Amino acid sequence: MNHLLLDTTAGVTTVTLNRPEVRNAFNDEVITELTAVFLELGKRPEVRCVVLAGNGPAFCAGADLNWMKRMAGYTREQNLEDASGLARMLEVVWRCPKPTIARVQGDVYAGGTGLVAACDIAVAVDGAHFCLSETRLGLIPATISPYVIRAMGARHAHRWFLTAERFSAAEAHRIGLVHEVVPAEQLDAKVHEIAGALVVAGPEAVKATKQLVQDVAGHTISAGLISRTAEAIADVRVSDEGREGIRSFLEKRKPGWLPHQG
Repeated sequence: MNHLLLDTTAGVTTVTLNRPEVRNAFNDEVITELTAVFLELGKRPEVRCVVLAGNGPAFCAGADLNWMKRMAGYTREQNLEDASGLARMLEVVWRCPKPTIARVQGDVYAGGTGLVAACDIAVAVDGAHFCLSETRLGLIPATISPYVIRAMGARHAHRWFLTAERFSAAEAHRIGLVHEVVPAEQLDAKVHEIAGALVVAGPEAVKATKQLVQDVAGHTISAGLISRTAEAIADVRVSDEGREGIRSFLEKRKPGWLPHQG
């Protein structure tokens, strides 16, 4: 890989955008690498959590300028192919069966906001700023919209999508785009704390719960939905992990998926 760094420690894999010279802006190569990495990490049983990070002063500045220059001369068909690659990358991050945390150490612009929103959990430093800047360029935040609107809600999306104003990490927290805002010196500790909570939970339960949230969110509470949720918990209760979790709780011991069981 040319643009990403990977590190796995104690079940947590950190994927770091490593293009600080362009504020971690992405191009077609970065999109291809991110897609491949998240697909691969989703299959690895030893990976229990994925942290998406960035090197340098910015988390992600959206599209790379040189990539944008090339796109300016594309036909509609070429643009569709290009945009489909970005949409696919975001979907792969969103659907990764492992829980994901965005470690936001700096500013986030345009498509970078989509990466943050596609992760399950986001932690940002208090000095970070966000900007959905597309309308300033005569563009629209189309491919990132399914994830960003889910994160901040339609009402807030109307404001920040339309005006392309910068907003603070505190505002990102208020509207639900990020879950935690911390001073820079506390960022790693907070990410480590959240990742630690994910790693000690049942891996299959975490996978199923992530899917549950995606399946239930936005749907009407109907007889069909209620029935499906009842079936889901029944299936989990009779699974090997579910039975082990209940037994370990009743027997006051660590569950089998944790190391150093006693």
